[in-house]
Amino acid sequence: MSISRRTFAVSTVAAATAALVPVAAVTAARAAGPVETGNAWRFAFTASDGSPLPLDAFRGKVLLIVNTASRCGYTSQYRGLQALYEAHGSAGLVVIGVPSNDFGGQEPGTDADIRGFCGGTFGVTFPLAAKSVVRGAGAHPFYRWASTVLGPASEPRWNFHKYLVSRDGRLDRAFPSHVEPEDPRVVAAIRAALDGPAT
Repeated sequence: MSISRRTFAVSTVAAATAALVPVAAVTAARAAGPVETGNAWRFAFTASDGSPLPLDAFRGKVLLIVNTASRCGYTSQYRGLQALYEAHGSAGLVVIGVPSNDFGGQEPGTDADIRGFCGGTFGVTFPLAAKSVVRGAGAHPFYRWASTVLGPASEPRWNFHKYLVSRDGRLDRAFPSHVEPEDPRVVAAIRAALDGPAT
């Protein structure tokens, strides 16, 4: 059954509105301090080509970890993510895309399909993980940890939710889907993290 353009638009706006909730919740959670020890370096993804993608390989860098999808209203954010990577990569920023089919079935392709689409359409050169689950009990361990540290309200509510990891591996903050990669708030947070201490 086809979905009307109006229905799609309403559902997308609803998802974006729901994603506004984590901002206040993240602030409160950070003020209370982390509820679990450890840092992001202990987690690993599988890369889209099947090779290991351990976050420890990026120790001392700043990570922007984003759950992505190829058929989403926010898919054009790939362009902004690539621009961030090119602008700040030499200073220590690594963007990691984590394709997921969790929201609206908007990432149905294979990992090879996704790589081809991202590279061919948006010139993506930053690391891409294999397609992963990012919410619920079956979520990838990084996402379960992020939910524990920042609180359930910070979990992805839609595609292109963004987690910022500091140079010391600490989960710094989250940005909801509707916040564009080149939004001044994102850029300012990245610059502050790049100025921070590394482990």
